[in-house]
Amino acid sequence: MTEITTRRPFEVCLFTEPQQGASYDEQLSHASTAERLGFDGWFRSDHYLRMGGGDRGPGPTDAWTTLAGLARETRRIRLGTLVSSVTYRVPGILAIQVAQVDAMSGGRAELGLGTGWFAEEHRAYGIPFPEKRFDLLEEQLAIVTGLWATPDGSDFDFHGVHYSLEGAPALPRPVQSRVPVIVGGGGPRRTPALAARFATEFNIGFQGEDVIAEKFDGVRRACEAIDRDPATLKLSVALPTVVATDDATYLRRLAAIGADPDSFADVNVAGTPDAAIEKIERLRELGADRVYLQTVDLRDLEHAELLGTAVLPHLGGRA
Repeated sequence: MTEITTRRPFEVCLFTEPQQGASYDEQLSHASTAERLGFDGWFRSDHYLRMGGGDRGPGPTDAWTTLAGLARETRRIRLGTLVSSVTYRVPGILAIQVAQVDAMSGGRAELGLGTGWFAEEHRAYGIPFPEKRFDLLEEQLAIVTGLWATPDGSDFDFHGVHYSLEGAPALPRPVQSRVPVIVGGGGPRRTPALAARFATEFNIGFQGEDVIAEKFDGVRRACEAIDRDPATLKLSVALPTVVATDDATYLRRLAAIGADPDSFADVNVAGTPDAAIEKIERLRELGADRVYLQTVDLRDLEHAELLGTAVLPHLGGRA
């Protein structure tokens, strides 16, 4: 396989799962730590129900409400979702929410948007969960990006199968000329096609390196099919991450997130800081412009400190 040269400064973000139990203050502490350590972004999942057993508290916290607060309490780090579900919010309101967070942060918001998958949380909170959701995603991407691209003083109209907008004033305005939109997943056809049409970033998560390389090649072909330069689409990878300098701490961190010590390192960013650096560098060589280190236990600030001091400064390609 031909090695892909990184097209832009290599970025590393922390990615968290607050629905597993984290208050706003705990998320603020984690995001502030990530900013202080020099990470490029702080991203959170967008879910309303804990996955797995154990203590239910204190969640859930709403993703965009949380990001609005963080927008005012951080200064540099980029903030976003990985990813919001099309089932949670109608697209016109979502566009307003994200634009407002972008303005509140001074232009640091990013929107990850997907079809959603967690049926149980929809039942728990009475959220409709249609069986087929890809058409919803396509229309939402068209509406959100269309609203943001509407010139000042003009209205936005849209008439689709699922949504209809008439005379939407496309306000408030984002600060960024184009709010980054992340589309990802492992689908062989529709996902890369939607990323090529609407996204600024394509993400693949929780897969081995062979699959990552295959999906990157697929979305590049999807770009070429619509005469888009593939170099204009950022490529990213999200992987669960557990790093430690001794075996006892490593096993404790795995146990805290319910991970299997016999298989966790097969795909993920795992082991010593040196092992983590080697893994991340291989992802960069595959073409990743950005890596999301998924740290589920966000109360473990010592873990973030280790990643920020023993891994982040030793990665090549960073600005």
